[in-house]
Amino acid sequence: MLDPLKTWKLFLVSTITLKPLDLLLFLLKTTLVILTVASISLFFHFAFSNQYVRFSSPIFNNNQHQKFIAVNSSSSGQVYGRTNLSNVLFGIGGSAKTWNDRRHYSQLWWRPNVTRGFVWLDEIPPGAGEELQPTSPPYKISEDTSRFKYTCWYGSRSAVRMARIVKESFELGLDNVRWFVLGDDDTLFFLENLLTVLNKYDHNQMYYVGGNSESVEQDVIHSYNMAYGGGGFAVSYALAAELVKVLDGCIDRYASFYGSDQKVQACMSEIGIPVTKELGFHQVDIRGNPYGLLAAHPLAPLVSLHHLDYVQPIFPGMTQIESLKKLTTAYEMDPSRALQQSFCYDLKRNRSISVSWGYTVQLYPYIVTAKKLETAFSTFQSWKTWQNGPFTFNTRPVEEDPCARPLSYFLDHAESVDGNRTRTRYARHVEESGKECDKPDYARASGVKFVGVSSAKLNPAIWSMAPRRQCCEVISGGEGADHLVQVKIRGCHRFETVTPP
Repeated sequence: MLDPLKTWKLFLVSTITLKPLDLLLFLLKTTLVILTVASISLFFHFAFSNQYVRFSSPIFNNNQHQKFIAVNSSSSGQVYGRTNLSNVLFGIGGSAKTWNDRRHYSQLWWRPNVTRGFVWLDEIPPGAGEELQPTSPPYKISEDTSRFKYTCWYGSRSAVRMARIVKESFELGLDNVRWFVLGDDDTLFFLENLLTVLNKYDHNQMYYVGGNSESVEQDVIHSYNMAYGGGGFAVSYALAAELVKVLDGCIDRYASFYGSDQKVQACMSEIGIPVTKELGFHQVDIRGNPYGLLAAHPLAPLVSLHHLDYVQPIFPGMTQIESLKKLTTAYEMDPSRALQQSFCYDLKRNRSISVSWGYTVQLYPYIVTAKKLETAFSTFQSWKTWQNGPFTFNTRPVEEDPCARPLSYFLDHAESVDGNRTRTRYARHVEESGKECDKPDYARASGVKFVGVSSAKLNPAIWSMAPRRQCCEVISGGEGADHLVQVKIRGCHRFETVTPP
């Protein structure tokens, strides 16, 4: 290896012997080479360090918390922090006739002095002279819309007023708003999960985020490219700024369209913005019992539920409001895990178990494939025609033979443990007119009165990664006097699958 000191001496001697002009040229060339090498070095340093940040995927120990550094960058290069509730302005569509009955839904999720927004009414509601309950959103009266055309013979002109909520909300000029979230007065939002979804997207770009109807007939009539308003949808500030310029014209151009959400989507089409579909927004365009839908929730955070007056209470023996309070109690303990499905086998007893966390457990006294377990029971009918489909997701019939149906358990108790874990318990439910299966395996399984589920709280940052259903394992099989099956939900091991023997 060369001695640096000797190398430097040789360089000085060689330069002294050069003529002044040659020396100047030599120094200029040397400087140019040094700058070029330094520039190339810096380029590769930043290029590869950025690739590491963007594309590397950490491997987590199942017993450790996943740690993420979330930094969002706008298209202009400006760095901004996470979106929180103060950055969201809600616009809730309602009417004076329905508000007093339906505001109970808003009271389940509205947080006074934290959430921002208004319910937009057609006129001053009854009892407005009295102080409205602080647990409800404050109201505003919509502008007069009699100048707009509406020609849908089977619809209501209120669609025009509802379509303009995003415009009137924008024109309030409130500060620090990144997203406008629209919904109905019977929409139940799950706020932490809504923020989880919104933080996937840059509010400085034009985003229109929501979900379709569950009933194919509705999507055919209205649009597959539409975010349905009852399930709620979100419009980024950048898109709202464009939308308000043309919305009134769209309302007249699409006067024959039935709903406000359909008119807004038509305007989005003119701007050139497609809907970004998120599976956690639920229009609930179904009739009957929503059990099958909620027991096999898609792998996505639960964001909203709508049309709750048109389906049976989600918990048997309770009113709908009582049911939703029960669901939200569990949700608040572990928002990201709400309704998330996990399933596993008890091979010793030849059983299959499916958990919809915070809601229900299904226990089969036989082995069922994963493909079947993730498919929703058809406990409901389509929205308009009350038929058994088609729906925008796969369903399977509820067998008439009781020996082909699982034992069902509903949430009985939920508690937080040590700050980062939860324990939930699910109690056996027997249909009043249901016939019990008399096969030996069913008789033994029917002795299980409760299913206990333990799990670590689910880090919401996993929703920014490739989705994967979490795994579970049976800790105890419910033998003995306690009649309790114990299940643990956890992250899946590498190469772990739910493969029947």
